Amino acid sequence: MTLARGDEELGAPWQRPLRGRLDRLTVHSEILASNPLGDPARRPLYVYSSPGVADGTAGGVPAVYVLQGFIGQLDMWLAREAFDPNFIERLDAMFARESPPVRDAVVVFVDAWTSVGGSQFVNSSAIGDYADYVCDEIVPFIDANYPASPTPRQRAVTGKSSGGYGALVLAMRRPDVFGALVSHAGDALFEACYLPEFPKVARTLRDHFDGSLDAFWRRFQQRERFDFARHGLVLNAYAMACAYSPDPERPTRPLLPFEARTGRLIPEVWGRWLEHDPVRMVAAQAQALRGLAHIHIEAGRGDEWYLDLGAQALSAELERAGVQHRLELFDGTHGGLSHRYAPAIRDLLAAL
Repeated sequence: MTLARGDEELGAPWQRPLRGRLDRLTVHSEILASNPLGDPARRPLYVYSSPGVADGTAGGVPAVYVLQGFIGQLDMWLAREAFDPNFIERLDAMFARESPPVRDAVVVFVDAWTSVGGSQFVNSSAIGDYADYVCDEIVPFIDANYPASPTPRQRAVTGKSSGGYGALVLAMRRPDVFGALVSHAGDALFEACYLPEFPKVARTLRDHFDGSLDAFWRRFQQRERFDFARHGLVLNAYAMACAYSPDPERPTRPLLPFEARTGRLIPEVWGRWLEHDPVRMVAAQAQALRGLAHIHIEAGRGDEWYLDLGAQALSAELERAGVQHRLELFDGTHGGLSHRYAPAIRDLLAAL
């Protein structure tokens, strides 16, 4: 018997043909060209066009910008778990469904990978200006090259974990760009999601990296593989410090909010972190938040980083500020949430 070669497309589970279109682009960012980490300015950009946009029958459609979580890179959206479609296939199936119909849209998948694991989608002297990269480069590029509505009321931003944090802070700080948001387990209530990790980071540095962040960074760059148990917590603390507390005297280096050798909190640096906490940002950004067309916040009740509590605290602040929003807690943890993304986008599009 001989093996015959076929030219036809594979079906499920390897490949599910799309009714819409996925463009895998390469873009060059002027804003990221001078980033202090020396990370690439050439970036991938995925743009999904719903069936009506893909066949040219729909124009002036909403645009939804999807942000990745910490240590995420763009091609991870194409990964699949056993027996399940990936997120882009779920998204396409949602748009292709005839009943109930879903409004046509452009869905933009943003790459904000950095060599420290992420950017938190903020401008930072230690990482680069990733908020500007999203708002002032990617959004105008999409408006110029796709039939997306150019009005903020027809733009939304969504993400999970650090991507959910990015959705919150970009919509708060740039209401001139985004008019709606969805946050899946976004970083919030920093004393619940970050503070409990600091002693663990100090212990890991002591036991494996001579109590030195510099030693960690040297060995991390020489690693053979990424071991989250060994590297993940330290890397997360380092990256968040790059985002929230760059050293004023050495702007390309971060200041940790705790003593690396003991885990003891450094109040003045920790205070800088808290200024970036969405829970604490609500009061100052209430006017921008009241102008958003749709705010959906959710998290699993068993989230390992207590982001369910962060979602509740954020909801309480939004209520206090008179901001309409929706809070949903569900049975789940921090992982395995990809099946929730497409329905959230469906509801978001209905609200725009």
